[in-house]
Amino acid sequence: MQKAISNTSFDFPGQRDRYQGKVRDVYNIAEEYLVIVASDRISAFDHILPRPIPHKGQVLNQTAAFFFDAVKDIVPVHVVSTPDPNVTIGLNCNSIPIEVVVRGYLAGHAWREYNSGKREICGVPLPDGLKEADKLPEPIITPATKSTIGHDEDISEREILQSGLLEQEEWGRIKHYALALFKKGTEMAAEQGLILVDTKYEFGYYRDDIYLIDEVHTPDSSRYYYAEGYEERQANGEAQRQLSKEFVREWLMENGFQGKDGQEMPEMPDDFMNLVTARYVELYEKITGQTFKPADTTDIDERIWGNVLPELQRIFEQS
Repeated sequence: MQKAISNTSFDFPGQRDRYQGKVRDVYNIAEEYLVIVASDRISAFDHILPRPIPHKGQVLNQTAAFFFDAVKDIVPVHVVSTPDPNVTIGLNCNSIPIEVVVRGYLAGHAWREYNSGKREICGVPLPDGLKEADKLPEPIITPATKSTIGHDEDISEREILQSGLLEQEEWGRIKHYALALFKKGTEMAAEQGLILVDTKYEFGYYRDDIYLIDEVHTPDSSRYYYAEGYEERQANGEAQRQLSKEFVREWLMENGFQGKDGQEMPEMPDDFMNLVTARYVELYEKITGQTFKPADTTDIDERIWGNVLPELQRIFEQS
C-alpha cells in the first residue's frame, strides 16, 4: 500500500501560522506568501473521509498547476511556483468568501435540486423538462458561500449584492472571469474528448486586484463527462461516463451517508480506495494529456521539506 498524506506539520522560515482546510494544509509565510500542501485527504458532502487516498494530492496539485498556467492570460493567478508534486507556493491573497460555481450541464447538486421540483437555483430559472446530464441552454453561475465547517450554502446574485459581500463592479468582474475560464476549460476538455460539466472557482484580492486562487479544473472542483457516447447515453436514459469524485459521493450514499446529522460515515475498504486513486490518475492523464509519474512516498515530509526550503530561500532573495 502506498503511503498517503493525512496531515503535515512544518515550520518553514518566516512562517506565521498554519491553517488546515478540508484538503490542503496552508502555511502563511511572512504574510506575503502561502505554502499550500495538497494532502491526500478527500472530502464529500463537506465532510473529510477517514482514510486518505494515495497520490490524490499530487494529482490535485499538478492538475491545478497545469490549468493555472493555461489560464494566466485570462485572469491573474496566485501561483508563484510548484516546487514539489504536492506543493504550490502562492501569493497570500485576501480570499473572497464565495465559491463561483459554473454549470454547463444539469448534474450533481443542481440535478438533485431540480429533481426535487425546484425550477430556480441561486436565483437562476431553469426550464421544465430537463433530464439529468442534459446540456443547459447556456452556462449558468450558481454561487455558494464558502464554509470551513459545515455545508456551503447556495446564494443568489441578488443576495450577494444586497448583503454587501461584493459590490456590483466586483461581482461583474468575477462573473466575467468565471465564464471566460469555463469557456477555456470547455475548449481544453473537448480537445481531450471530454465535456466540462461544471466547476467552481475561487478568487481573492492581492494588492487591490482580483486573482484566481485555490484550484482550477481539478477533479475536486470539477465534473467531466466523456464526450464519446454522450448523445447516445442521453437518448437512451443511461448514466453518463464521468471523471469526477461524484462516484465517491454515490458510494457514500449507497452506504447510508449524505452528510446529514446522525449519519455515520462508512470507511473505505482497500479495494475501493485503490479505485479512487486510479480514477484520480485517470482524470489527470485524460485531461492534461500527460503521463502521471507517482512521486516517491518513502519519506514524504523529508521530500517536501527538501523541495520547498530552497525555493523559499530563492523567493526571499529575489523579493
